[in-house]
Amino acid sequence: MTLPKDKKTRTAPPEVRRQQLIDATLTCVSQHGISGTTLTAVTKEAGVSLGLVNFHFKSKDILLAETLNYLAQEHRLLWMTAVNRSDLLPEDKLRAIVDAQFHPRICSRKKLAVWFAFYGDAAHRETYRKTSSQIDMERQEVCANLCADIIAGGNVEGLTVDDAEEIALTLEGLFDGLWLNMLLYPAKFSRKQASRQVLAYLNMVFPPTRGLAKHPAGQ
Repeated sequence: MTLPKDKKTRTAPPEVRRQQLIDATLTCVSQHGISGTTLTAVTKEAGVSLGLVNFHFKSKDILLAETLNYLAQEHRLLWMTAVNRSDLLPEDKLRAIVDAQFHPRICSRKKLAVWFAFYGDAAHRETYRKTSSQIDMERQEVCANLCADIIAGGNVEGLTVDDAEEIALTLEGLFDGLWLNMLLYPAKFSRKQASRQVLAYLNMVFPPTRGLAKHPAGQ
């Protein structure tokens, strides 16, 4: 006998249930925005009961906050895995951060729509700031440290380690701007193009011999 979808979900482990609800929230927010995403809409998308959502998340605000946190941690884990590798050079780690920014699992239209839905919604902008600012600042600091390591490693004319922070700030601006362009103008901006543009900037800053001009892996 085949169990109904909701029955299957009820018998699933708690982490599976929570992920199912987060995935459904991602879909709803990407299609209907924050205001159009209700718990009823999420339960319909997930194929579960309203009681199950309330059991795991208590309220819509908590569900939304957990969904945004899921996106932030998913992104962080991807680039931090490479940054923590002792066998990679600073330039390889910097490229890994660029690759992660435009990885298909991270940089999909659905997820970009969710990021900017939170950013554009006045009522939830503070949630966005609290969730993303710490991780954004961490990534910016890591990029600055990697740039400083590349400069300190030599063969970089006209730069000192004091320039590393400015380079990292420019990278963050490129990341944000390209994400927005990809969401608004998908026919003109792609993940591969975005990666190439960021690497072209890094190639102007650092000499090609440092390996940053290579095509991004996994694109």
